[in-house]
Amino acid sequence: MGLKKRIYLVVFSICLVIMGGSVGYYLLFGGQAGFMDCVYMTVISLTTVGYGEVIPISGNWAAEVFTMCLIIFGMGIILYGISMLTATIIEGELSGILRKKRMLKKIKQLQGHFIVCGGGRTGLPVLLELSKNMKHVVLIEEMSESIEQCKLEIEGLLYVQGDGTDDNNLEAAGIRRAAGIIITFPLDKDNLYVTMTARMMNEKIRIISRMTDRKVEPKLYKAGANGVVSPDKIGALRLASEMIRPTVVDFLDSMLRSRQGELRINQLTILGHCAFVGKSLAELGLKTRFALLLLGIKERGAGLEFDPPDVRVLSPGMDLIVMGRVADVEKADKWINKTASIPRG
Repeated sequence: MGLKKRIYLVVFSICLVIMGGSVGYYLLFGGQAGFMDCVYMTVISLTTVGYGEVIPISGNWAAEVFTMCLIIFGMGIILYGISMLTATIIEGELSGILRKKRMLKKIKQLQGHFIVCGGGRTGLPVLLELSKNMKHVVLIEEMSESIEQCKLEIEGLLYVQGDGTDDNNLEAAGIRRAAGIIITFPLDKDNLYVTMTARMMNEKIRIISRMTDRKVEPKLYKAGANGVVSPDKIGALRLASEMIRPTVVDFLDSMLRSRQGELRINQLTILGHCAFVGKSLAELGLKTRFALLLLGIKERGAGLEFDPPDVRVLSPGMDLIVMGRVADVEKADKWINKTASIPRG
């Protein structure tokens, strides 16, 4: 039973006892005593105040027995209700403290995770997309309502409740061990401050910030952002795309909502220790091994190359743009960069 229901139960029980005692006195005295006097007598009897009898109880054995029963059972019900309510509040506080400690412990164990500052209209879709891509994510949000909404959408969500501009909350979210941070506050000044702070706390972290005013964009880059996104601009591009290339938009939307699995366009990075460095794309065999469609590649210091030939040689730092299921992309990434030697088949 929730706290709200228990409060209602306690209030209802107290009102029921008072009403029962008042009606009992009223019936015992055949309506000779006023009903308000009966209510008053019930209240002073239950609270054991002892101001004096407003109706003649002494000498009336029926009224005396009724009063004793009212005090014994009525006080018992009231004390039980108050104790139950107190226990519920204390239990809720203790469970909240323990839950917070367990969550902070889990966050401390994360390495290479992603932090999302702000869980509002922009932050929630970001959290959903990261979760669908099987990424470890930590939310920093001050509003309890926003946190609860995010928890409904994402099972087992890790979060830090507090102001995202506070350095202590960034530390609690593991900013120094994180691979990236996405800042989605509605105010540019908050985004700018967190961008600068995050870069100071972790020089290697990838920072993506939301932007409202385009004049702030160069400041965000100077503060350390790797990327700046304007929701208004993205929305405008989507509107234009819906008008001039609706089939392409339908294809991308159906890909995201496919019942055959979570399909995404993603990237695989060839690390320096990868056993496939110096080998060809054909030897990598993304399509045969992982059912991934290679769309393009990007080498360091060069632009994107679409539909590269199978003879293209893999080099350290090369990004492979692929399309496929999220699970297959994760599987391929771990297999490619953790293999010590080239497997057969």
